[in-house]
Amino acid sequence: MLLDIYDPKAPPKAIGIDLGTTNSIVAYVRDGHPVALINCDGQELLPSVVHYADHGQVQVGRTAQSYVSRDPERTIVSVKRFMGKGANDVAGERLGAYRFARPANEDDARVVRFDLGGRTVSPVEVSAEILKSLAGSARDQLRSVGGAVITVPAYFDDAQRQATKDAGKLAGLDVLRLLNEPTAAALAYGLESKNNGLFVVFDLGGGTFDVTVLQLDDGVFQVKSTGGDTALGGDDMDQIIAKRLLASMGYGNGDATQIDVESVPPEVVGLVLGAARDVKHRLTDEERAVIQLPRRDGKGEATCVITRAEFTDAILPLLERAGRACRRALRDAGVQADALDGVILVGGATRVPAVKRYVAELFSQEPLAGIDPDLVVAAGAALHADQLSRSSDEVLLLDVIPLSLGIETMGGAVDRILPRNTTIPAGAKSTFTTYADGQTGFEIHVVQGERELAKDCRSLARFTLRGIPALPAGHARLEIGFGIDENGLLHVSAKELLTGIEQTVEVKPSYGLTDEQVEEMLIDALDHGESDFELRRLVESRVEGERILLATRKALDVDADLLDADQRSRVDSAIRELEQATQSASKPAQIEGAIAALDHATHDWAGARMNRAIKGALGGVAVTAVEKDVQGARGVDVQVAEHAENRTAMSPGSAVVFETGDTLERDDTPAVGAERP
Repeated sequence: MLLDIYDPKAPPKAIGIDLGTTNSIVAYVRDGHPVALINCDGQELLPSVVHYADHGQVQVGRTAQSYVSRDPERTIVSVKRFMGKGANDVAGERLGAYRFARPANEDDARVVRFDLGGRTVSPVEVSAEILKSLAGSARDQLRSVGGAVITVPAYFDDAQRQATKDAGKLAGLDVLRLLNEPTAAALAYGLESKNNGLFVVFDLGGGTFDVTVLQLDDGVFQVKSTGGDTALGGDDMDQIIAKRLLASMGYGNGDATQIDVESVPPEVVGLVLGAARDVKHRLTDEERAVIQLPRRDGKGEATCVITRAEFTDAILPLLERAGRACRRALRDAGVQADALDGVILVGGATRVPAVKRYVAELFSQEPLAGIDPDLVVAAGAALHADQLSRSSDEVLLLDVIPLSLGIETMGGAVDRILPRNTTIPAGAKSTFTTYADGQTGFEIHVVQGERELAKDCRSLARFTLRGIPALPAGHARLEIGFGIDENGLLHVSAKELLTGIEQTVEVKPSYGLTDEQVEEMLIDALDHGESDFELRRLVESRVEGERILLATRKALDVDADLLDADQRSRVDSAIRELEQATQSASKPAQIEGAIAALDHATHDWAGARMNRAIKGALGGVAVTAVEKDVQGARGVDVQVAEHAENRTAMSPGSAVVFETGDTLERDDTPAVGAERP
């Protein structure tokens, strides 16, 4: 290859980094084309393996890989799968040689740490070592390195993205942007091939799977939809083979399904995982693979024969998981498979013949193979880094968020502020009010997911806005703003509009859900869509009923003398019926019927209360007092009602004794858990 002539006056060269589960790559742009740089091993692909020696030396790449079977507990592989995870997310789930540190307390459990027998390291620190090695190789060859674009799976959540960005900073890199891997692949393909059209990027790497539907149109790359699974990749294929090999060695009494992964010695785990990867690679080109491994009882060697057909059958459940995500992405994008102009394969695991065949059948066309699937993501990252460093507008990237973002409202429902597949960067605001008198603060619970109730979604963050004046219910107005930057990271602001008190936070996500639970969010949303909607209606009707009961009792404390005995009896009876409905109803219509009955019972009384308020005004009471009296009589917060009209019409026939119309509370529900004095 031709060598670049170093110009000390030339600006630093921006680099693109594919931080992969199995291998990582660094690239830059030369003469308009991406070029992968040679790493410390003399190769383009750097194994994403880090070894921590007893004396403190850290080794990365092929040198570290040689310690997988010799010193497995100090050799970290596939660290990408642990990025942004908590200690409880990884306990006893996978066949692995390394040990996890036991958390000392709940805060310590928020981040998983590897126990190296004298020190512990986090996934961020391990990833930083890989990034340092790549950056060092780039500096050796380019002399002056500028900013970096680091790729992440499109389905990485906020915690995983933040962890990746932190790793880049820890490695001393100026992280220009985090770029979704399928978008990077499409960028490389679109700029190299100069093709336009509608494409699917099928990205199956070592540890994660992404599928993205994109429209390429003369330099505009618009993501239509995205999906995937952060716990699906080539590593899972290795796990299946490794358990088969362990069974042949005598573990699990010869039954792969009965193997206790925690009882397998670390050195054996390292041995069989390495052998499993070798078998997977051999079955790419051969119909069968024969391997010999030492028996568990030490009596000679066991011979294990695995055919390609057996391997294909074993990984079929993994492919079907990928297929579900693909069909969902097509449905979200509103396109049929026959409308696609091409399918782009990304990731080393797509070299498996069964994967290629499955993709061809799924999309009814042979996938494109014009660019090396191992290098295409780094190439796209390098191209984007070059554009950012030059402030070029020749390419426009329009990416999207994979899951909806919102806040928990009264009763546990979710108000979605940014729906999934919203193009980023993006921002949106929504206004809420108080539920009870005298609230002096709001607890904001930020969630991510597609279910109707917060308990079924992923919890991202909680924070409290304090110092709100103790106002009557419905008077305070809280504006919640969500902002997603170009890296897909979330920022949340909360402002009380009457006082101007404001708080802005960069979301620091909480942990606790497993990868499988995150992957199932969209599937669950589809499976439970109708029942979730009915449950949400029931929750909101119950909250509305309780609020109306509270308002009615407050009105009775002030103006009960306007009711004759017969009217009071009807109102009391309607109150009891609504109380019983809010406590025991199984259908929202039951509560709505009880609300309507109370509305009817209080109709004449509401008119009498209005007349009393007007007479007070004509008696010389100040205008401000009249407004207050009218609001007390009608129970309606004028400012909140005006806001409701902007979002949805007031329901006709709402009883004027109530604080708000029945539609208003459903659309502008207060933040749950607000503090009281």
